[in-house]
Amino acid sequence: MANIENDIERVLISEKDIKKAVKKMGKMISKDYADKNLMLVAVLKGSVIFMADLMRAISIPINIDFMSVSSYGGGTKTTGVVKIIKDLDHDLSGKDILIVEDILDSGMTLSYLKNLLEHRNVSSIRIATLLDKPERRIADVKADYFCFTVPDEFVVGYGLDFDQQYRHLPYIGVLKPEIYEK
Repeated sequence: MANIENDIERVLISEKDIKKAVKKMGKMISKDYADKNLMLVAVLKGSVIFMADLMRAISIPINIDFMSVSSYGGGTKTTGVVKIIKDLDHDLSGKDILIVEDILDSGMTLSYLKNLLEHRNVSSIRIATLLDKPERRIADVKADYFCFTVPDEFVVGYGLDFDQQYRHLPYIGVLKPEIYEK
């Protein structure tokens, strides 16, 4: 059986550093939304680990919901077309929405989602992302909360995948190019 850690060129962000940053973000969100009607909207599948840890770091009442969207298909670059695979289950009227995403890179998906959700009678809408990769930005969108800025490298782990693999790694690692260039 192959060890998937052999596919990692190097660890970019350690498990310890992620835990510390997520805890700090949770405190900031708790303070900023203290008197609000906060709903976390996780973008599946990549944000599931980040969402679970972030919601445990928030000390105020919250609601959660999930969306599944895709703009990548099976590739490593966005197709530019965002497809909703699973929409939200709850009415957003009067809620303060915080979209929780694993990585903000091209911005196509988050720009689309933010625009879509703004038309659902929300009180406010912001974005929280684990990773910000500004070098790849195409759409005019910024994260209101982010833990780390990363270089333009192919990163996996802590929810981020390549071909549905590596999500379970407890750190953010740079994937060896020979893995995704096959």
